[in-house]
Amino acid sequence: MFIARVIGSAVSTKKDEALTGRKLVILRPLLVDESNPTQFRPGANTVVAVDSLGAGLDEVVLFCQGSSARQAAGMKSLPIDAAVVGIVDSVEVLGKKIYPAAK
Repeated sequence: MFIARVIGSAVSTKKDEALTGRKLVILRPLLVDESNPTQFRPGANTVVAVDSLGAGLDEVVLFCQGSSARQAAGMKSLPIDAAVVGIVDSVEVLGKKIYPAAK
């Protein structure tokens, strides 16, 4: 599993039939910053994932890739490579809460 922020959505009118009615979100993976492990830094890539949980823009989520994504999301017959499998409430690293950020 990986942590990511929802940065957008994708709409595709022509797609594999099995994906009809599925919400697609664009994710930016988040990494724990090595120079400052009390915060995330965005990864360099983006991932399109199927979201069956209803994550919203700017939410932090857990996602899986590969065959794990299909199994975890109960979508074994779908042609997907990434799926949102959780919406994150909080993250603690080295005894410090890094998400949500202190206000």
